[in-house]
Amino acid sequence: MRNIHIENDKSRSIEERKTEVVERKGIGHPDTICDSVMERIAIELTKEYREKFNRVLHHNMDKGMIAAGESITKFRGGEIVKKPKLIFGDRATFEYQGEKINVDRIAIETAKKWLKENIRNLKPGEVRYSSEIKPAADNLSDIFARKGKKPPANDTSAAVGYAPLTPLEKTVKKTEEILNSKEYKKKHPYTGEDVKVMGVRVNNDKKITIAMAFVDKNIDTVQDYFRKKERALETIKERVHNEIDEEVEIYLNTLDDKKRGKKGIYLTVTGTSAEAGDSGQVGRGNLVNGIIPLNRPHVSEAAAGKNSYSHVGKIYNCLSDKMAEEIYKEVNGLKEVHIWLLSQIGKPIDQPMIASAQIKTNGNTKIKEIEKPVEEEINKQLENINEFCDDLSRGKIRIY
Repeated sequence: MRNIHIENDKSRSIEERKTEVVERKGIGHPDTICDSVMERIAIELTKEYREKFNRVLHHNMDKGMIAAGESITKFRGGEIVKKPKLIFGDRATFEYQGEKINVDRIAIETAKKWLKENIRNLKPGEVRYSSEIKPAADNLSDIFARKGKKPPANDTSAAVGYAPLTPLEKTVKKTEEILNSKEYKKKHPYTGEDVKVMGVRVNNDKKITIAMAFVDKNIDTVQDYFRKKERALETIKERVHNEIDEEVEIYLNTLDDKKRGKKGIYLTVTGTSAEAGDSGQVGRGNLVNGIIPLNRPHVSEAAAGKNSYSHVGKIYNCLSDKMAEEIYKEVNGLKEVHIWLLSQIGKPIDQPMIASAQIKTNGNTKIKEIEKPVEEEINKQLENINEFCDDLSRGKIRIY
């Protein structure tokens, strides 16, 4: 019998509140680079362990950062004068049953491949790599040697997920996805992948501010920058207004100042500020639902790179979000759902110390009418947690 609590949440929903603030960091933002690279390394390590030993061994790749380099921007093409450095940290299994695993090689090759696939103007050779990954502690490694249908949790950790996304949350998320789509980059090749979208709503007045790096080799002059910036802004306004929200106001690169020449514009060599202006770190980017919602409850746990089979800091963050989505979709009469999960170290991951559902109904539905279907959905998701973890480990569930 699981410890499940269902609570009638009578507070105002996010949409009913006067103000709302939402952020999303794009694929080329230094923080998202760290999340993405370390998550990919964890996926590749899991794959290596499966192929060699037909099992997953202990690893956590959620400690990583990128230290910004130095660059000189120049119209028609600048240069990197000091390469940014990607640093990989945390723990992994380097040897099992007498066979060694080249963890450092896997980490570096995976990072290079990810950069090549995702940051168009940054060559993998323009980045330095440093692996500080070390062997795992015995008591945590032993989790994977214990028998049982469900692995024990490796930590006492809490997580929260919610549904549905508000209109502003959807708009912020979709705006960045448009800006970094292949279609948009083909039309505006002078724009980089380092994108940050900040949305604010006061009552029904919605504004979005976008920061997006421009690539200097595709810019001829300050005047050319502002012409291309205007075209880039026109396209995103058209797409957002037609596809998402026709009432939102959109601003782009508001620090720009024509009077200050090249210093007054957002120009980069590679399309990411990691080349010079900004370092990055795992856990400082988007939540597992792809946004940073400042009005929502959330925990400080970094999901990216964590082990997908025992680290509840990752599993419960992703699962609580899925639970909330499924409950909102499957149970009628709901306005908003928040799911809280708390693990206890050493206990099976399908048996949380507590699973709590905070439910806002639509006003016509009584909490007693939905308690049973909500509890059934929570139990269903926990019973299928092995399949969920397997999908997570193979990268089938996006977490940033």
